[in-house]
Amino acid sequence: MGKVLAMLPSELLRRLDLGLEGELPHLEEALTHPSFSNEQRGGRRVDNQRLEFLGDAVLGLCVTELLMERFPGAREGELSMMRSALVNTDALAAWARGIELGAALRVGRGAEVAGERDQTNVLADAAEALVAALYLDRGFESARALSRKIVASPLAQLASGSMLGRDAKSELQERVQARGAASPRYRLMGTEGPDHDRAFLVAVEVDGQVIGTGRGRSKKLAEQAAARAALVACAAPEPRAASDERAPAEAAGGAPEGVGTPPAGGISSEQSVNDRGPSR
Repeated sequence: MGKVLAMLPSELLRRLDLGLEGELPHLEEALTHPSFSNEQRGGRRVDNQRLEFLGDAVLGLCVTELLMERFPGAREGELSMMRSALVNTDALAAWARGIELGAALRVGRGAEVAGERDQTNVLADAAEALVAALYLDRGFESARALSRKIVASPLAQLASGSMLGRDAKSELQERVQARGAASPRYRLMGTEGPDHDRAFLVAVEVDGQVIGTGRGRSKKLAEQAAARAALVACAAPEPRAASDERAPAEAAGGAPEGVGTPPAGGISSEQSVNDRGPSR
């Protein structure tokens, strides 16, 4: 009949701090890996893949809503890049490992021996299936609460100006040099605010052209923000040169702390983030 769960679903719910009230008929399905279902004889075989499909969409919506709320000055390209950084296979698996979600999964004997319980894709799928189970059984508010828990830690890093994944300046330099251009140059354009709440405005240039601008509470944070903006901007299909006159206005246009405002054109790519799909 399969392996006895190392962690009972009720214990998992306590770890999630979502309460035990109400039925959760989809919880077992969310915790069932296809390998377990394939080994069962007779009866209705269910696994968490359909729930993973639904959870992907629900999680993407909840995180998009959260980002628009948290970063009201961010543009579409920035929001897309931030969402991809928060909701991707590695990020979801990291959260799942943190709550020991793998211990609650039902996996087949062969998958157990192969160590699939702790595989990144398996954990990411289970995390999304769990969001779908909450959505179906307890409604959107419960799914939203879980979604916010899932991205809480990386979102705090993002809001503080810390780069998720690779260092943005290093990523930008590699991309620029791969095209045979000179290394990016960071130029301090000015400062804003009183001494106790100073904001630095920085532009990043390649061959004399401004390709990204950003702001931050230190020059380092502002440079990282400008590099992120440049990475986002190169996703444009037909980039237009950003003028030196436009850069200061964009930098002062209210971008969130530590997050750069993308210029009209230049070097960037949302593909630099591990994206699992349309919502990731």
